[in-house]
Amino acid sequence: MSLPPPIRFDPALEQPTEEEASVVADLNESFDEIMETTYRDCGHALRAVHAKSHGVLQGTFVVDSDLPPELAQGAFARPGEHAAYVRLSTNAGDILDDTIALPRGLAMKICDVPGERLPDAEGEAQDFVMVNSPAFAAPDAQSFGKDLKLLAKTTDRVEGLKKVAAGMARAGNAVLEAVGADPSSSLTMLGGMPNVEPLGETYYSAVPFRYGDHVAKFMLRPAAEWMEQLSGETIDPVGRENAIREDVRAEMQRGDAEWEFCVQLLRDPERQPVEDASVEWPRHISPYQRVGLLRVPAQDSWDQAQVQAINEEMRFSPWTGLEAHRPLGQVNRARRDTYRHSADFRARMNLCPMHEPG
Repeated sequence: MSLPPPIRFDPALEQPTEEEASVVADLNESFDEIMETTYRDCGHALRAVHAKSHGVLQGTFVVDSDLPPELAQGAFARPGEHAAYVRLSTNAGDILDDTIALPRGLAMKICDVPGERLPDAEGEAQDFVMVNSPAFAAPDAQSFGKDLKLLAKTTDRVEGLKKVAAGMARAGNAVLEAVGADPSSSLTMLGGMPNVEPLGETYYSAVPFRYGDHVAKFMLRPAAEWMEQLSGETIDPVGRENAIREDVRAEMQRGDAEWEFCVQLLRDPERQPVEDASVEWPRHISPYQRVGLLRVPAQDSWDQAQVQAINEEMRFSPWTGLEAHRPLGQVNRARRDTYRHSADFRARMNLCPMHEPG
């Protein structure tokens, strides 16, 4: 079946609204509440979201050769190899016992990518910030802000109560799924996710980006056979506060990891909206197509020097990168200031500026 041609990038695909500045201010206020609470508790500044890391990795990103013109765009315009850094995490803003199961995240930094930079994008890397869901939890930044306020209010609550809440959230989402309804984003943020294996998960940008002459969403899926076998598997965290980190560490010391990096081009603006981040783009209209491979050799995923360099001294932001991969849509526009706000707080309170590779 022939596919519709990809839509050419046009700034008119975005539709900013007047209230976005106030939405960003509200998001930063929630971020401050989370970060100030966790700093007061542990004397160390954490990320406002995705605070707990389960593994940090160094590898190589290989851009595929002989890509067709519509895929040979931006950072993928020329075949070649780039050093890469990876951080695996879950989405809460505080450091929780792993019995509280939350959505997984994967942030990747590809080094030495030439091209015109986004405004205020330091260094020469291209960042990708991804989650294990093909669509965002909320349609816009304002809706996400309501969920974030709930997350902020639960920061630093008694962990035993959080475990109970997480169990109730998982049960609630199971009921919703049993009757054919979508899981609740609020329940998910409280711990309503299955406790899945991070190295078996597929990760998505969830929101759209410019892709050179076109527009796309991104996906990173396991390619190594042992990782594919982990897909759908869950981790037993009973009696292990850092069970996910321990399992990832054991798995990464046993074998080399590989992920395929794929893009889903915008071909139908009606069924693939740019501004509504909660809509999963239909794959029968535009399938994901591979453009590269992330290779990570077997290593200690919790090596302390690597933890310091990647987890503590780096920031990962969708706004660190090329103009050719400009983040699009309201959620992405809100992330520009809020991600920097979070990183600046960490740098200031930990007396350590953020560092870009090279």
